[in-house]
Amino acid sequence: MPTTDTTPPSTGRSVLVPYLALALTWGASFLFIKVALSGLSPAQTVLGRLALGALALNAIMLVTRRRWPRRPVFWAHMGVVALLLCVVPFLLFAWAGQYIPSGLSSIYNATTPLMTMLVTLAALRQERLGATGVLGLLLGAAGVVVVLAPWNLDAETGPWWAQAACLGATFCYGLSFAYTRRFVLAYGHDAPTIAAAQVSVATLIMLVLSPLLATGPVRLDLPVVASVVALGVLGTGLAYVWNTSVIARWGATAASSVTYLTPLVGVVLGVLVLGETLTWNQPVGAVIVVAGIMTGRGVIGSWSGRRSP
Repeated sequence: MPTTDTTPPSTGRSVLVPYLALALTWGASFLFIKVALSGLSPAQTVLGRLALGALALNAIMLVTRRRWPRRPVFWAHMGVVALLLCVVPFLLFAWAGQYIPSGLSSIYNATTPLMTMLVTLAALRQERLGATGVLGLLLGAAGVVVVLAPWNLDAETGPWWAQAACLGATFCYGLSFAYTRRFVLAYGHDAPTIAAAQVSVATLIMLVLSPLLATGPVRLDLPVVASVVALGVLGTGLAYVWNTSVIARWGATAASSVTYLTPLVGVVLGVLVLGETLTWNQPVGAVIVVAGIMTGRGVIGSWSGRRSP
């Protein structure tokens, strides 16, 4: 069972810092993926970001003299989390990034809270949402729909199967949020230790799969290398420490709402850096997304001070 949280409620407000850092880092990650794919295959991009993320997290473990978990069952859970939170969704998003704009990938990423809500409503009784929480999530989802503009889909948005791959990735994220909350946090390890364990296991899995998946020519230039480093050290390394901290303090569904902010970052960067098209519905939808987050903050605030069962 999860350990009892005795942190004063006011301390939970400090989670806003890693929460916003996650939004910025993961929003920019779709730009980094798009640039990395100009010189690497999807699997090579995933292997690079995981390896660099594992190096960064192992360095944190070494410098801070943290001890690695020893229970075999914990590492079994890490194998599940590594697949659901790292390997499978990273591969799906990278593959889809070959065919659709980076801004659209970031928009699809914002469906993660809806996927998480479906999973947590079925699996985590302690995270049943009240009317305000449901309203906030649905309002945010409506904003995402406005940004996406399904009434105006055309060839420029990419094939439907690439967009379906993004939805498959967010479903994996939803499962991983709930799984981490239910099975991993019960062991009492801190965020850096959990993040280091899951990314290290994910790297080992990708190394095993690389002879089959990470094939093809490699072209390394400064933008490609810089993008993979940013994906690894920030998006896969430090971001997973922040992510685990937010899950521990706010819960799975509230933590996953960070993906409501990633489209704002992803769309803006896609326009400014890659020259992707910005239409009227995207800023309008962004305003609705922010309104949804503000509505749901009442629930987030209550979760931040709630004791875990």
